[in-house]
Amino acid sequence: MGGTPLSAPQPSPNTADLPPRPTRGRIGGIDYGTVRIGVAIGDLEIGMASPAGTYSRRSERLDAEYFCTLAREERLLWWVVGLPVHLDGGESQKSVEARRFGAWLTQHTALKVDFYDERYTSSQAESLLQEANLTKKRRKARIDALAAQIMLTAYLESGAKGQDNPGSIG
Repeated sequence: MGGTPLSAPQPSPNTADLPPRPTRGRIGGIDYGTVRIGVAIGDLEIGMASPAGTYSRRSERLDAEYFCTLAREERLLWWVVGLPVHLDGGESQKSVEARRFGAWLTQHTALKVDFYDERYTSSQAESLLQEANLTKKRRKARIDALAAQIMLTAYLESGAKGQDNPGSIG
């Protein structure tokens, strides 16, 4: 992935200077992984998200084609990338990678990216899939998209507000 490292949160513009965000339309949720990326689509008006699938990474060119096509076909307004943080709210190496991927997404799709705390989404998804009595193979095929849906649903329930720094729990 190209772009500059985003090891520290970038300063946010003054929110008074930003135009109001749309309250209707669709947004894309990303559960970032270096091999597989879970994708969900959320509806701002009804406040719900659905899993859209798991994308297996191939090459930068093919990845860009996939996400550009998805953004165009779903008429996405922006992306929400799950940010893996430690229990104390501190960022990890995976957080840095997710931020780099967010910058890459913006560069290739020309859509803004919000980041949102994704703590526990994979374990929640795994629990739900185990309760559904799916085989390990089927759980693996669905876990990333379900984790993206859980994260995106939480984002929508929060009022669709991204977090530069998710902070600590509680």
